[in-house]
Amino acid sequence: MPEVPPAELFALLDDEYARGILRATNSTAMSAPQLAERLNVSRPTVYRRVERLQELGLLAEATEVDDDGHHRSIYRSRLDRLVVTADDDGFAVSVDRSGHPADRLTEMWEEL
Repeated sequence: MPEVPPAELFALLDDEYARGILRATNSTAMSAPQLAERLNVSRPTVYRRVERLQELGLLAEATEVDDDGHHRSIYRSRLDRLVVTADDDGFAVSVDRSGHPADRLTEMWEEL
């Protein structure tokens, strides 16, 4: 996962909808329509935040298949812990992400 500038991460987490998505998907995976209903916001707003959260590695996507064969994307928060440190040079952010071990292995390989 690429290093994210602290200001960019702070800006995203300052957004009430992004925070709402992370809270809502912390223990239960949810679809975009479910998130829109829960957060009382439009689907396009949810999809924009979901896309940005995925880009930063804070949200994982999976496909759920119904008994009748229909499928949909569901999302789960990958944010376990966020640590912000400050020094004379500015801020540093450390993000601990959860996920499947295979996902973590893929991320490590991509960083090489």
